[in-house]
Amino acid sequence: MPELPEVETVKETLKHDVIGKMIEDIYIYHNNVIEYPSVEEFIEKIKNENIVNIHRRGKWLMFELDHYYLLSHLRMEGKYFIRNNKEPKLLHELVKFNFSDGTSLRYHDTRKFGKMHLIEKGKELARKPLNKLGLEPWDEKLTEKYLKEKYSGKKLPIKTVLLDQSMITGIGNIYADEILFLSSINPLKPCSNLTKKERETIIENIRSVLEHAIELGGTTIRTFESSEGVHGLFQNELYVHDQKTCPKCSSEIIKIKVGGRGTYYCPKCQKKKENKK
Repeated sequence: MPELPEVETVKETLKHDVIGKMIEDIYIYHNNVIEYPSVEEFIEKIKNENIVNIHRRGKWLMFELDHYYLLSHLRMEGKYFIRNNKEPKLLHELVKFNFSDGTSLRYHDTRKFGKMHLIEKGKELARKPLNKLGLEPWDEKLTEKYLKEKYSGKKLPIKTVLLDQSMITGIGNIYADEILFLSSINPLKPCSNLTKKERETIIENIRSVLEHAIELGGTTIRTFESSEGVHGLFQNELYVHDQKTCPKCSSEIIKIKVGGRGTYYCPKCQKKKENKK
């Protein structure tokens, strides 16, 4: 699934191709991709809108239009491509936006899990899906005290909590493994048992890991690619996720399930310590 760095890469790639273009027509080949409003209303409202900018909130792409925000979640395997309007429909193409300049933006999704919302400007943060999201990794409000308050009394494993988008948005499975490895924290450790220092280290590594991944365009785990096949390189620098041996101590990397998610960690470098503060 594309995570924050991958979505950021898609955003920056598409900016060069679609900003300033007017949506002249739209073709929806799979109605379930439109989450809100109805398909008919979606088509009616988006026609003749210009793409002013593209933003990101968590794992959501935010196409800023004249009067609306088009929110798009890629889910497992969603991709965007730029093509000529007259080129035939692609296999697994779900939505096609025709621009007035003769080009088109095609949304392609083999799994058909992606979703789109069209929300009036000024209301995008007050309703689903964005109103349920937590802090961005670089929000100044993301502090050790914030985590202490959010984690208080929770016995869930820290790996599970890192994936909770209502606390910190944008962290996915791959990056959570990397963050915890660099923090020397066992993924099964209850989040309420973290020390002040561990909470501070987690925040530091959330930012450093995601920043580095963005610089490298994310990963190509599974089938991720950004618009026009721009592949990420961060998969070449993964420490534990889908790895065999620990880069620090050469111990065998263990794979377990945490909250139903495949989780990789080093049993030596990430021992489960029962400290609490």
